[in-house]
Amino acid sequence: MATAIDGLASGLNTTAIINSLMSVEALPQTQLKTKLASNQTIISTLQSFNTKLTALKELASGNAAAGALNLFTASSSSPSVTAKTTTTAAAGSIDLTITQLAQTQVNVTAAMTTWPTDGGGAPARLTIVDSKGKKTEIAPASTSLDDVVIAINAAFGGAQAVKVPAGNGTYRLQLTATASGAAGAFTAYQGTAAQVTAGTAVDLMANPGAAVVRSAQDAKATLYAGTPAAQVLTSGTNTFADVLPGVSVTATAVATGPVAITVASDVPGITKKAEDLVKSVNDVLGFIAIYTAVSKTTDAKGATVPKAGIFTGNSTVRAVNDQVLAALSRPINGKSPAEYGINITKAGDFTFDAEKFSKALAADPAAAQAAVQGLAIRVADAAKAAADPYNGSVSGLIKGRESEVRDLGNRIADWDQRLITRRATLQAVYTNMEVMLGGLQSQSAWLSGQISSLSKQSTGE
Repeated sequence: MATAIDGLASGLNTTAIINSLMSVEALPQTQLKTKLASNQTIISTLQSFNTKLTALKELASGNAAAGALNLFTASSSSPSVTAKTTTTAAAGSIDLTITQLAQTQVNVTAAMTTWPTDGGGAPARLTIVDSKGKKTEIAPASTSLDDVVIAINAAFGGAQAVKVPAGNGTYRLQLTATASGAAGAFTAYQGTAAQVTAGTAVDLMANPGAAVVRSAQDAKATLYAGTPAAQVLTSGTNTFADVLPGVSVTATAVATGPVAITVASDVPGITKKAEDLVKSVNDVLGFIAIYTAVSKTTDAKGATVPKAGIFTGNSTVRAVNDQVLAALSRPINGKSPAEYGINITKAGDFTFDAEKFSKALAADPAAAQAAVQGLAIRVADAAKAAADPYNGSVSGLIKGRESEVRDLGNRIADWDQRLITRRATLQAVYTNMEVMLGGLQSQSAWLSGQISSLSKQSTGE
């Protein structure tokens, strides 16, 4: 950086003069910076707007999906029996009696210190046969019970093992089925798969001290108990699927009598979905209103003047507003949305009458659900047209502004270099001026000395 010393010859404050000239030179760059800041503010606001539109699109698309409003609640007359529904359910009721709960088979072997050997002195093979007759032959690495447990668990033969202390330095192998219910039943043998087939293998549960602690069994429930139409349902778990279409029932205890399962339309749940759609639309419309409103400000002279909002006069934003507004306000299936509690106000937003919607839903569930779903489809389409990252109108505005910001940044950077060069030029000019003035002052002093000398000679001094 060049170093300047003010006015050694001229007495002028050359630094202040140069700074003043540079402030004038920099006016175009200052204007560019102001425009850049304005664009960045607009981009930030548009991005926030796009986020709200995206949230509206996702919510509306969820409501528009097939079965999204097929919401039901299921109740049970017994605390030991619960029911759950899916969107494929239908209103109705049914009685069933829980007669048996599912069990997972657990076997324990006789107490032992080590695993036995075969006729050749090697650790005896072990074979597990599952409920389908599949034989899994297991070869322990040694007679250590720990190695037997490792081998059983690595074989995935339908049972998992754990070593349990049995006292006096002995242990039992506890074998637990990997699946609950009758499908998880298994038999464990000491011997090879071929010996099991030949009938020469030893059933581990036949040894003294061994036991089936818990046998494998399915849960059972009876529909229409005590009638000629009695029907037994079974499940490997304690959950019975599709007791009614889209309804599953889970039992935690055997019932002493019939349990009533009642399925009804989830009016509060459906109402909330409709209300959330209206709230999300209002969120978008309210955002537009805030940034379109003209406010008042004070100018440099103290006068009150109007100040346009960021979106004021923006035709794209206005079009989005009109499209979202129309999507929720136009008639649906030949009826006004107001018949379902969705009312447009003078302010250009919506109110939702939950009580009126609930009544419409109770009167004609299919029509009310279809109306909300149809409105959601239209709103989702309007929001997508604005917020789509590739073709959305608001996304296009953001991309356009971002391109302009990049261009402004490049132009500002060019001005930085231009101003650096201009300052160096001015400093050189004023430095040369000072040098020239310094030279002239030196010559003036020398001439003054010479003239003074001549005057003394002529007077004889």
